[in-house]
Amino acid sequence: MEAPPIKTISSRTVYQNKWSRVREDVIERTDGVRGLYGVLDKDPACIVIPLERTADGDFLTLVHQYRYCVEGSFYEFPQGGWEQGEDVDVEALARGELREETGLSAGKLTKLHANWIAYGAMRQRHHVWLAEELTQGETALEAEEHGLTAHRVSVEEFERMIFDGRVEDNCTLAAWGIYLVWSRGR
Repeated sequence: MEAPPIKTISSRTVYQNKWSRVREDVIERTDGVRGLYGVLDKDPACIVIPLERTADGDFLTLVHQYRYCVEGSFYEFPQGGWEQGEDVDVEALARGELREETGLSAGKLTKLHANWIAYGAMRQRHHVWLAEELTQGETALEAEEHGLTAHRVSVEEFERMIFDGRVEDNCTLAAWGIYLVWSRGR
């Protein structure tokens, strides 16, 4: 394997909380030129596609919540992470996020893929799961999820929501694309 074109000379944490860490790395390129990288480190996360197949069609459960960083409310698939480091049980994480945010439990959970989220600036792995054979229970929202609501929509409505601005989350869009490619290959 070829040597990476950038090596880390030094690294220091400039900010940290229970969800993330920001570090500045002094780097050196193969031509000897040094530079600075700012990196946001976050523990692994999951995104879950809750899919219900019925005689009336296919339905998805989305969550709607306010996203402070972009000052807007949007629909997206249930997703999130637990602050447990790289060794988190990602299936337990997926089941937990689904239950917390929607109250749903999955009789069948299939891992479809794992992606890097915004790897130009952040180091976080996002595991994509398909949840089927759903049963409804109670939600268990965290304080950071204040105001979050769950909504059952048809697949057709969800796809309209992508183009009318109600769904703008890149992780939701990527997960849906992964599901579509995966389902074609079945």
